[in-house]
Amino acid sequence: MSAPTAPTAPPDTRETATAAPGPAPSSSAVRHSAVEDVLGILTGTFAASLGLFLLKSSGAVTGGTAGLALLLSYSLPLSFGVIFMAVNAPFFALAVWKKGWNFALRTGAAIGLVSAMSSLHPAAMAGVHIDPVYGVLAGNLLAGVGLLILFRHQSSLGGFNILALLLQEKLKWRAGYVQMVLDVAIVLAALALVSPVMVLLSAAGATLLNFILALNHRPGRYLGS
Repeated sequence: MSAPTAPTAPPDTRETATAAPGPAPSSSAVRHSAVEDVLGILTGTFAASLGLFLLKSSGAVTGGTAGLALLLSYSLPLSFGVIFMAVNAPFFALAVWKKGWNFALRTGAAIGLVSAMSSLHPAAMAGVHIDPVYGVLAGNLLAGVGLLILFRHQSSLGGFNILALLLQEKLKWRAGYVQMVLDVAIVLAALALVSPVMVLLSAAGATLLNFILALNHRPGRYLGS
């Protein structure tokens, strides 16, 4: 009787499986063109300014320097646009120092556009009644979308946005969560000027805004610049 033959080993398919890999994902970012940046900043500032108009019409506040400007506009005989420019002025130097002139100039343009557009919406929608709940939720939603667009075109609305973006870049802290902590102080300060019910509603709206930022603006997720 002949000795049994050793079982034939199955063919090694490891090399076959790796012989023809699919195309490697590109790691290079496709930069926005100048036209895309201009249109993006115009779109972002329009959305953000419309959101701020809804908030002001509702008698609410939100976080950041925009929320601070809203809060001050309820007690000072100045327009929101003027206050918004003044509140953000000290942060311009920080933007130049930490982010460079390109980011600073884009941010300055965005702040100027929001300030200018803040008088456009009241003129276009004079006498329109806005339900406070709708105004707060829709206002923060639009402001959050506007900020996302601006972030993706290397811009912001100044103030806490700049600080939040810096901490995200340096420490990998999500910009939305950083700004959420900073916004608490602004919303709580509103207790001195608006009703507690509106403060609670404003807090819910500011949480929505920052949740939108935290969910959609993460390091490395968006490669366009």
